Amino acid sequence: MKFSRLSYATGFVLSLGLTSAAFLLVWRQTNSDSTAFSEKFLITWVIALALAQLFTQLVFFLHLGRERSPRWNLTVLSFAALVVLILVLGSLWIMNNLNYHQANEMTPAETDKYILEDEGIH
Repeated sequence: MKFSRLSYATGFVLSLGLTSAAFLLVWRQTNSDSTAFSEKFLITWVIALALAQLFTQLVFFLHLGRERSPRWNLTVLSFAALVVLILVLGSLWIMNNLNYHQANEMTPAETDKYILEDEGIH
């Protein structure tokens, strides 16, 4: 199936509009003297705009659902989503673990001493 320039232009304009809308929402919130929106409202709309951006990218640029057998694209997309989920959850887990150890307020010298004793070097 051949894709036209109009399809790519439509996807580009939609992507640009969705990105601009999310940026302007957050920019308005951070640059106003008073809180323009509630935090819940802002998070909800940024997530909604991100999902709309995802579907725009999938349809207009990755052409998901426009071929005869979309099973392989869906398989690849599912695997990519799994990898992203593992990366995000793993990063959050690591950051939480680092935050926990930082909360103990060990100095670098105490940290070195703890590691040496834990490894049985000292």
